Amino acid sequence: MTSDDKQKNLNLLKATVGMTANQRLVVMLYALHPTDRSGAILETAANLAKLVGMAPPVFSRTRKQVIEAGWLEETEKIGHIRYYRLDPKHLGENVVVPLRRAT
Repeated sequence: MTSDDKQKNLNLLKATVGMTANQRLVVMLYALHPTDRSGAILETAANLAKLVGMAPPVFSRTRKQVIEAGWLEETEKIGHIRYYRLDPKHLGENVVVPLRRAT
């Protein structure tokens, strides 16, 4: 982990100060877990819950709260399984691509 990564994680912890411990845990899980190219975590809620030691219903309820707070966004849905990623705006990433003149 580079010093830039550590700084991003510290900034994320500072940004989540008003959240509950479980909500912060879910946000940090989505920030630190390996992702696909789009930033989505391709794991089921049951597997993610097991990873952080939460009961699956508690994890799902907490993740729903984090989604409603705008921290997570759905990236895709395969069957009945939804995949999410941390909203890039909360990571301090520039999500606006500058326009260029077509030549």
